[in-house]
Amino acid sequence: MQSLAQSRYGPNTAQTVADWRGLIDQISPMPEEQKVERVNAFFNRRIRWQEDVAIWQQNDYWATPLETMARRTGDCEDFSIAKYMTLLLAGVDIEKLRITYVKAQMGGSLGTNYQAHMVLAYYPTPSADPLILDNMIDQVRPASRRPDLKPVFGFNSKGLWVGGAASPATKDPGAKLSRWRDLLQRMAADGLG
Repeated sequence: MQSLAQSRYGPNTAQTVADWRGLIDQISPMPEEQKVERVNAFFNRRIRWQEDVAIWQQNDYWATPLETMARRTGDCEDFSIAKYMTLLLAGVDIEKLRITYVKAQMGGSLGTNYQAHMVLAYYPTPSADPLILDNMIDQVRPASRRPDLKPVFGFNSKGLWVGGAASPATKDPGAKLSRWRDLLQRMAADGLG
């Protein structure tokens, strides 16, 4: 992937990918909660938030981790996807990770405006209060300490969950989420398949 980054995007992206691979190697033996903290910090410090229209000239584009690292910008989906793939590569079981579409309450606890947002949820056990990795807040917090987020659905490569359901509504999220299916194909072309 580093040579692909070099040929497509140049030496700066190749170095970012090398740093990313170094992170994965470094955190692989760590306890999972440390992995979660380190991955969240890595992307929140290196990637700048920007809307898809400004980055890709599209209303909604889900970037691969390589594309996100190359642009050094991304929206909430791009952060969540990059964190998801990094934790998988660092040995976290896919069953513990869900990219989660939420309604985020803007303006604090008194705000009445909700905005579509995406985060990564890490479930240490199937019934646990998940830890939320979010590009808007650097600190990883349990979902119970994020009353500003209302889950709509979550997914990974194994299923799609509606709301806070314990069992998946479907085992084939690609059938319902064409952007996810497209992203998985593009990640495979990037060497992440």
